[in-house]
Amino acid sequence: QSRLVESGGGLVQSGGSLRLSCTADPGFSFNNFAVIWFRQAPGNELEAVSCISSTGTASYYGSVEGRFTISRDNGKNTVYLQMDSLKPEDTALYYCAADSLCGLRTYKYWGQGTQVTVSS
Repeated sequence: QSRLVESGGGLVQSGGSLRLSCTADPGFSFNNFAVIWFRQAPGNELEAVSCISSTGTASYYGSVEGRFTISRDNGKNTVYLQMDSLKPEDTALYYCAADSLCGLRTYKYWGQGTQVTVSS
């Protein structure tokens, strides 16, 4: 069920930055949901990147820790993923998803994805 919209993807050189946004549809409030970012590169499995709980606790997975920062603005119904020091291996389709907690095996609400391409 798609209630989320991602934006902010694009083409950037290695070492550059992008900020992704995940915004909920009007009438769907993020406030009580955890929001997680996933990514999927061609030929690879879906990979968790970062999650923020409903209370603002952030978690990072894999190689992004120290380079990516997740945050949320409940007033704007938006979760952000600030991506710095980008590497070619960060190239992927990035999705956001929402549900009650971080660390779930499945998530109820999804966006359509935004493409991030990092050139070397």
